[in-house]
Order: sequence, then C-alpha cells, then structure tokens
Amino acid sequence: MNAIYLDHAATSPTREEVVEAMVPYFTTQYGNPSSIHQFGRNTRQALDEARRVMAASINASFNEIVFTSGGTEADNMAIIGAALAQQNKGKHIITSKVEHHAVLHAVEYLEDNGFEVTYLPVDETGRVRPQQVEEAIKDDTILVTIMYGNNEVGTLQPIQEIGAITSEKDVLFHTDAVQAYGSVMIDVKHFGIDLMSISSHKINGPKGNGFLYVRDGVRLEPRAFGGEQERKRRAGTENVPGIMGMKKAVELIQEEKMDRHENLKAFKQRMLEIFQEEGIEYILNGSIEYSLPHVLNVSFPGTNVESMLVNLDLSRIAASSGSACTAGSIEPSHVLAAMFEDHERMTSAIRFSFGYGNTMEEIERAANETVKIVKRLTSM
Repeated sequence: MNAIYLDHAATSPTREEVVEAMVPYFTTQYGNPSSIHQFGRNTRQALDEARRVMAASINASFNEIVFTSGGTEADNMAIIGAALAQQNKGKHIITSKVEHHAVLHAVEYLEDNGFEVTYLPVDETGRVRPQQVEEAIKDDTILVTIMYGNNEVGTLQPIQEIGAITSEKDVLFHTDAVQAYGSVMIDVKHFGIDLMSISSHKINGPKGNGFLYVRDGVRLEPRAFGGEQERKRRAGTENVPGIMGMKKAVELIQEEKMDRHENLKAFKQRMLEIFQEEGIEYILNGSIEYSLPHVLNVSFPGTNVESMLVNLDLSRIAASSGSACTAGSIEPSHVLAAMFEDHERMTSAIRFSFGYGNTMEEIERAANETVKIVKRLTSM
C-alpha cells in the first residue's frame, strides 16, 4: 500500500518538469549573471525572464521582484528592512497573533531594538477585522504586517480591506503570502500591498528559493552586504538553478490554477463528508467561507495529537499538527491559542494539507483510515 502525503503546507514535492528546467543551469548555462562575457550575459537573460514571470503572476513590475532564499528571508528582509529604513518617521508596527514565526520573531527582534509592536487578536476562525487594523494605527505607525493565508488553519485574511486602509493612512503594508501563493489569485496593485513574501517549495519548486515583492518607491535597509546584486537590495550571487526551477513552478501553477483550485477544494470537502458520514466527533478549526483550498485543520475530541500522528504514520498517512517550523515543540499551537481557549481542542488538532500528486482515491482512503483511528482511540 502506497504512502499518502497530506502535508503539502509543510513542503511540496518538486515536479519533474521543474528539475528538468534546473539541470542546464548546473551543467551548461553556469555563468555568473554579474559577469559581462557571454556566459554571464546568457545567465542574466534567463534570470531577467524569470523575474518577469514572477512579476506577471502577481501583477507587479519587473524591477519590483527581489530573489531570496525563501519565505523566511523575504519576511525578515521586508519587516526589518522596511522598519529600519522608515524609523525616522516612527517606530510602531502592527501585526497579528497568528503570524508565522518568521514574522513574529522578526518583529520581536525589532521590539528588542526600540520599536513598539501591536499584536492584534483574531476571532475564533482566525481572522483579523479590518476595523482593528484601522483603530490600531497611530501617528508613528510605519508598517502593518498581516499574513495572506494561515499556514496552520488555512484562514484567509481581509487583505484587500487592510490594503485600502494602509494606503489611505500612508502606512506600509506587508503580507506573508507563502501559503496562499499558487492557491488563490493575488494582485498586489489591486490589493494595496507594498511588500509580499513568497516561497518556492510550497508550489512544487525547489527548496531554498523565494522572492520578495517590493513596490517601486519603497525603501529597504539591506540585510546582507557585499556585491550589488538585486539592485543593491540583496548582496550575493543569485541561485540561478533554483530560480529557474521556481520560474517553471510558477508557470505550471499559472497554467493549471483553475483545475488546481477546484481539485484542492474537492479534496477538503470529500474528507469532511466522510467524517460526517461516519459519525465521528470533529471540530473544524478555521473558516469555511474564508479559507485556502488546500489546508484542513480538524480537532478530534477524545484523542491527542501524538497518538493521532503516530497512528496515521503507521497507516502510511503523512499529516501534521501545525507548522513544520515548530515541529518538536510541546507547547500548543500559538495560532490555535489565539483563536480559542479550549485546551482539548488545541491538543487534538490535526492539519491535513493537499497538493500536487494527490488523488480523490487517496483522500478517501486517508479519511477512512482517520475515522478508524479516531474510533479506536476514543473507545479506549
């Protein structure tokens, strides 16, 4: 019996087409893109084309894309870089309690260095209200950073409404779209986004690659010093093979976005249908109306995370209890703790996340195995 991978929110398999696109840039197209000879010029041309593809996917301009090593670097570069560059205007930052740790630890660093941070609460579905953002903005507020879609429960934030508020107040708006990119339509211009973080390995691209959208005119204090790559915003020779793999991954998700969205949504609905049909007790964590199509977080009262994950693994099903970045932590998820106070609900929550390579047959098998495990554990 084949193993079933339902942890795509942690990382996704790299597609064969992506690997094929990378190979020439290891073997024959190996020039440094900063070199002026033909080897360098050929690589620079490929890099420029990749930048155009990334920009077009979010309705940005060519020069607004900065290649990074992934979502964490993009978040840090956006938040710390923008805060340091704007500190003459103020030192107040607004974020939410359910952000990824790449954001939370970045703002904590700024707090330790004299900045003030407001952490907005969320409702039981994990959403921030736009009114909360507006009320939290002060004269010295320089940055709002609210994630696009939550990596643990899948809740989508009211990005367009927040963007309208920050645009009117002349406050920079950053969003961590690592989990949302490729699953929902994103238009940075229409949504009033100034800075946005993306990661390649969440969309079937290679690990160690990502990009940061930086709206033209937004100043960033660089976090790395050396050469003049990325228009002096990020020193260091670009990871050309990885960027070319990311480019191919972006092209594929753009071509397949409609079918992808519908398939992922159907997987989530079918799993919940089976839980319902089999009569097991479960609680959906997150939002039905405002949700990423590929993330499903469910609590099973009467069970615990450790037993569930061990039994799922023995059944050859890979799921998780939340962010892979906090694997091994004995503390309940900070996301679930911000959403509700029910300890049992927090400690019995499992995240299933779907993606490339999954089939409806796999989803049904995984759901039925989950039902068997829940019934066995709750009867003990």
